[in-house]
This record gives sequence, structure tokens and C-alpha cells, in this order.
Amino acid sequence: VQLQASGGGLVQAGGSLRLSCAASGNTFSNYVVGWFRQAPGKGREFVAAIRVSSRNTYYTDSVKGRFTTSRDNAEKSVYLQMNSLRPEDTAVYYCAASRTIIVSSYTNDNAYAYWGQGTLVTVSS
Repeated sequence: VQLQASGGGLVQAGGSLRLSCAASGNTFSNYVVGWFRQAPGKGREFVAAIRVSSRNTYYTDSVKGRFTTSRDNAEKSVYLQMNSLRPEDTAVYYCAASRTIIVSSYTNDNAYAYWGQGTLVTVSS
């Protein structure tokens, strides 16, 4: 499967953005799709994940209650709705996918086989 991420941009603190991750060459059926971000000068960190078949979702503590990941009915797109954005959310955001990942590895970027290109989110104060 190939992934295409989009939806980044510049937003003021407190604002919202929705990122999309589209699948090509296959659907996301039977995949887990994860969202990661990398801020300037920092390592890549886990943000959220969704098991597409069950719609079960997982979030890092810093985004719980603010970010929501979901998928469309055709299982061809996954979304990351980001509300109440903060300057510290500024980063390049990536989506990634895996068919074989286990729950305990959702936060591990090495466990994902497929990656989209990043999309930049900038939150101004």
C-alpha cells in the first residue's frame, strides 16, 4: 500500500486542522494506521493509531481529548482531526501503516512498514 498524507498548514493556537492519509494500491482493510510527528530538532514521536477494521483508537497522553483519528467507510482514508492546537504541536506529521503490528508496538515507528510523506503543521502563538 502507498500512503499520501495531506492537510497540514499554518494555524493559530486554539485552532483546528484535519490531516488525511489516503491509501493507493490497496485499502487500509486489515491495517493499523499510525500518526507520528517530528518537531524541529527532535525525534519522531507517536501521536495516534487506529486499527482500521475495528476502529479501535490509541493516543499519546499529550493529545488525548484534542486529537481524534478515524477512517472512512471505504477504508481508503484515515484522518487525524486536531483541535485546540498548541504551539508545541508544531511538527511534520506522518502517517504509517502496518498489517502485522501488535498493540504493544503501536508507538514504535520501526514497527510500521509503510510511510507517507510528511505534512507540515505550524501552530502560531
